[in-house]
Amino acid sequence: MTERARHWQYEELPGVDLLRARYVRKTFVRHTHENFVIAAIADGVEVFHHGGGDQYAGAGALALVNPDTPHTGRAGVPEGWRYGAVYPSVDVVAEIAAETTTLRGTPGFVSPVVDDPYAVGLVHQVLRAADEGNALAADTLLRVAVTRLLRLNGGPMPRRQVRAAGARIAARARGVLEERMAQPPTLEQLAADLGTSPFALLRAFRKVYGMPPHAWLTDARVRRARRLLDLGTAPSEVAVAVGFTDQPHLNRHFGRIVGVPPGAYQRERKNVQDLR
Repeated sequence: MTERARHWQYEELPGVDLLRARYVRKTFVRHTHENFVIAAIADGVEVFHHGGGDQYAGAGALALVNPDTPHTGRAGVPEGWRYGAVYPSVDVVAEIAAETTTLRGTPGFVSPVVDDPYAVGLVHQVLRAADEGNALAADTLLRVAVTRLLRLNGGPMPRRQVRAAGARIAARARGVLEERMAQPPTLEQLAADLGTSPFALLRAFRKVYGMPPHAWLTDARVRRARRLLDLGTAPSEVAVAVGFTDQPHLNRHFGRIVGVPPGAYQRERKNVQDLR
């Protein structure tokens, strides 16, 4: 029943993050990923809010989330859930789709949950091969798993429309928050600068990005923190750089989105090849 997680990279699988975890009481707040999420449930049940409702993924199923799609995560049974996950980038999935499927446009997953014990096994074999330093097996199995899931559950990802005035304002607000991440304006200031009201901005932003501006900003800060940690920046410096008040503030939000503390995240991803 002990919670544990390992979030790492394997240099022979560029553009792919790897995760093994067991969670019991862990709750992931609403967040997004830059990469695809392909999470293979080994034991227990994960519940995640996605697309307006709760989704349930039990043993033998996969939780599939497209990039930039807001979702949460929590245990669906008292014993929690154990899983392994691969997070391939948009470019990696697009390359595999172009070579092995007939999908057109930017490929993505249609349903957030797929029951497929065989694909679950493939994902865990990818992680095992990466652990063993077997680059040929890891690369091959990843391509087989992604191809299988795209053929079973793939389709073109819908493009976010920004034609409406509210959507254009939301996109401009996002740009301001990205530029002023360390010192963001208040909702009232942001709305005034964009020539709208606070509640109109709030409604438009939530409709386009699936969460209010303050939640989006926290998510964006953690994304940028991950990139800085991957570059070797100390967690205390990262916290200030992305706009958190201090390292404990970073630790709290980082753990609620990534699932591991920033220090452990950085050590695992930095040293795994040296340790091998």
